[in-house]
Parts: sequence; C-alpha cells; structure tokens
Amino acid sequence: MGTPAPRAPMQSVTLEFRTEDLALLGIFPPGLFEKYEEIELLETLRLEQGWRLQLVRVRRRGPLRSAAELEKESRRIRALYGLESFELVERRPRTRDYILLVRQRNPERLRRLLSLAGGEIAPTAPFRLDAEKVVASFRGEERALRRVLRRLDREEFPYRILRSSARPFVPGASTELLTPLQSRLLARAWVLGYYAVPRRITLTRLAKVTGRSAPGLGKVLRRAEGRLVARWLASEGAVAEDVPAGPAAREP
Repeated sequence: MGTPAPRAPMQSVTLEFRTEDLALLGIFPPGLFEKYEEIELLETLRLEQGWRLQLVRVRRRGPLRSAAELEKESRRIRALYGLESFELVERRPRTRDYILLVRQRNPERLRRLLSLAGGEIAPTAPFRLDAEKVVASFRGEERALRRVLRRLDREEFPYRILRSSARPFVPGASTELLTPLQSRLLARAWVLGYYAVPRRITLTRLAKVTGRSAPGLGKVLRRAEGRLVARWLASEGAVAEDVPAGPAAREP
C-alpha cells in the first residue's frame, strides 16, 4: 500500500450549509428570511462560549422601518429573534439595509463547538446568510479547525467545503505595519462606511460605536493611515522607506 498523501495545510476555511439545517440548531429562528433577504456578518467583536457580540448587515425585503419604530418595538424584536440587545448603527434605505450591533446568546450546539475550538477559531469574511444557504468562513489554528470539522462529520451534519487555504483569508502583510488596535479600528471604520464617498458615518458616531472618544479615535486612524501611505509610497519609489520596524507608538 502506498503512503497516504499528506493533508494540505489549513488556516482558513469557507463552508456552505443549508439554512434550514442551521435553523434547526437554533442559530437563528425559523421564518427569519420571510422578512429579510440577506444577512452578512461584518465583524465579530466578542465570541464567548455563551454569547456573541457582532456587527451585521441585514437586508429587509420591504422598505426600512424608521429608527423610532425600531426603538418602540425593541422588546418584541429582541424576544422574536433571541437577542439580548441590539443597536441600530446605520440605515441604508437605498439598498434596504440595516447595520446593527447585536448581542445574542449561543445555542447549546454552538456552545459545544466553541468549547471544542478552544478559542482558536474566529469567523471571517465572507460570511453571508440567505433563505437557501449559509456561506460561513473561519480562520484560526489548523488543529482547531480540523477538530470542529471532524465533529461535524461524526455528527453527520451536512456541509461542504467551498475553499480552504494555508493562509488566513485576509493577508497579513499590511497588518504587520499596524498595532492590533489600529488594525481593528481601521477595519471597523471601513466596514461602517467612514471611508466611503460620501461618508456614511461621522467620526463622532464611529467613536460611540467603538467606545472611544472622537479625538482619540481620530489619532488612531490617522496614525494607521500614515503608516499605510508611507509604506505604499516607499513601494512606489516616491519616498524613502521610513516606517519604523519596531512597534508603533502607544495609542491613546
């Protein structure tokens, strides 16, 4: 017998599930997509065994409700969708999208998988849900990813692998220039439309969402932008490379 071929390294994986299967696990309530066309996970801010705090884009099938209407019915909405809390970050009437910050308790099946992962797996892009399928991507330690996949196989839970890679889905070359704080806040600013034209969120509102003061957040973003611009100009030969190799200055 020949030697089995070695498995390809895996640090990120994109899976596809049937929406109805995940609804049966209690990941989201049945009937969710009667009112909503698509949900996209933009960022996971906290992922604990018992709960998760996530920034999501939710596309409604009909016209958006006003912020006042959502606030008035917040208790009913939390009960209906199993949310501990939610905050409306932005309304996008043209595309019928809400940007929401939601905190939600994890169902038992998800808690077991998170425990198995041991904190070594995190959701990443692309991560989208519609009425037919869920495309879910994860990055992390290879041994943790394979542990979770083996558990899904043992429990005969249906899924298919769309993509796996030995590299994280988001390349890390540019993030080596930035502190973890700069990377996190720059990504959140991009997701929420701070760099869109026209800008979709003000610095004051972005600061509230991130839990920082507007002046402090502005300094973090400018330092991150400056380091990225300096590296790009150096790569083009327009300026000398002057991005310090050591850690960036301490953030406010």
